[in-house]
Amino acid sequence: MKIRVGVIFGGRSVEHEVSVISALQAMQSLDPEKYDPTAIYLTKNNELYVGAPVENIEAYKDIPTLLRQSIRVVPVFDKGKYMLVQYPHRLLGMSPIELDVILPIVHGTNVEDGTLMGYLKTWGIPFAGCDVTAAAVGMDKYIMKTVFSDNDIPVLPCRRYTTADYRDIDGIISDIEKTFGYPVIVKPVNSGSSVGISVAHDRDGLMDSLDEAFTFANVVLAEHAITKLKEINCSVLGDVEDAKASVCEEPYHSEEILSYEDKYMSGGKNKGASKGMASVARKIPAPIGDDMTKRIQELAVRAFTCLGCNGVVRFDFMIDEEKNELYLNEINTIPGSLSFYLWEPAGVSYPELLDRLIDLAMKRRRDEERVTYSFDTNILNQSSLSGLKGSKGSKL
Repeated sequence: MKIRVGVIFGGRSVEHEVSVISALQAMQSLDPEKYDPTAIYLTKNNELYVGAPVENIEAYKDIPTLLRQSIRVVPVFDKGKYMLVQYPHRLLGMSPIELDVILPIVHGTNVEDGTLMGYLKTWGIPFAGCDVTAAAVGMDKYIMKTVFSDNDIPVLPCRRYTTADYRDIDGIISDIEKTFGYPVIVKPVNSGSSVGISVAHDRDGLMDSLDEAFTFANVVLAEHAITKLKEINCSVLGDVEDAKASVCEEPYHSEEILSYEDKYMSGGKNKGASKGMASVARKIPAPIGDDMTKRIQELAVRAFTCLGCNGVVRFDFMIDEEKNELYLNEINTIPGSLSFYLWEPAGVSYPELLDRLIDLAMKRRRDEERVTYSFDTNILNQSSLSGLKGSKGSKL
């Protein structure tokens, strides 16, 4: 019997379109002999849609028409079955779609940051990839840095600023100049795909960078910008019991940092339709030597396990070639194109990578079923609102 897989993508994120590309790539690579897939489009208004148009990349050129031609659904758990049912209900409408597992392929805030994972966990259905905590920590660059630093994983020092600080932008600028000097990189604390990230070389540029970063988040980070920078990426696949690193890559970029256009517009601006992260100009394997490759792979696996990751993630490293120092820059808990291009050179095809993700989701469900999540008590039979803990006359 085939496994019924719901591939969910989209969401209220600046990386919405990238998610659509990544998900439809995966849909094409799921083994039809093993899986019965359903594409589930999450709109920017957090509504779920299914239907033939949802699976057609060309349909996303006209979203209103796509939605009119598709069917809105809601998730339901009934009599031991996970289902998508038509909303609003219609007597002669769509039959419920039963699912066994969800493959979330979402990027960015409001989805990849643990929000969607919490929703799926509440629904109760098994899902692939990182759980709520790992996803949330991985998305928040400040918290991520503190966790890695506490585990002796090298990261660049940073300063964190909120919208309350932003009211005194001159004060932020003075603090950054005193702490880091120039050049300095400014980034939203929870963005991906290089959105809102820029390098400043002077006070005017720093003001522009802060304005841009605060456009995309309520919290931003500043850190020293490495002048002679080599960026290296490495993926990790597995869970905390068994995790392996992929080959390393060096992505090429046309600007000081790897931009959104570099990542998703075929290697640069105005280059045509995107193929997701698979279209980035890159060198695989990265020309960094065996010792550095091994060090990056070992650090990637350590970072994966200390966050309690699951599935496939990508770690982005920075090498300061002037000082010969290595830093872990960030984690992508659901990387663009699921980093399949880093696994193919290691002999893992994209269909095999998807097999592994679904297997890991099922394994995690089996592990969770061994844990007790309820505790029998007669407390509700013996108490009233006046007897609640902290209330006057409490008996608890």
